[in-house]
Amino acid sequence: MNYWLMKSEPEECSVDDALAAKNATVPWVGVRNYQARNFMRDGMQVGDGVLFYHSSCAEPGIVGIARVASGAYPDPTQFDPTSPYHDSKSRKEDPRWLLVDVQVVEKTRNLTLPELRANPALEDLVILRKGNRLSITPVEATHWRLITRLLGTR
Repeated sequence: MNYWLMKSEPEECSVDDALAAKNATVPWVGVRNYQARNFMRDGMQVGDGVLFYHSSCAEPGIVGIARVASGAYPDPTQFDPTSPYHDSKSRKEDPRWLLVDVQVVEKTRNLTLPELRANPALEDLVILRKGNRLSITPVEATHWRLITRLLGTR
């Protein structure tokens, strides 16, 4: 089993939006970075753990525990000219961008970025690395266990 941190802007899709969706499951649309896409395509498997992270907001942080609920498949927003995620160079017969479905298992308190940074055991968590801006990053099992313990889950 693998673990991931997946960022979403709450105005785009919050943990509450995901919980309100059918089966608390949302398609993770709009990823337009090749490394993040490759994580979904090559690394993610159904059942993998996900730290649901709110970014670009007043208090960024981990706000929920989720799981990968599907294998990777083409992101339909790349073909929609009205979408902010439209990619005119992507073709239906050879899609450039993929997504996975993510199912929220539990909403948590907000484990903020300053709290994460303050914990020495998390110093090498990918999201805390200087210059990291990826929307999807792998999480080591030791970090997953510590974070879920800090959140009081599982």
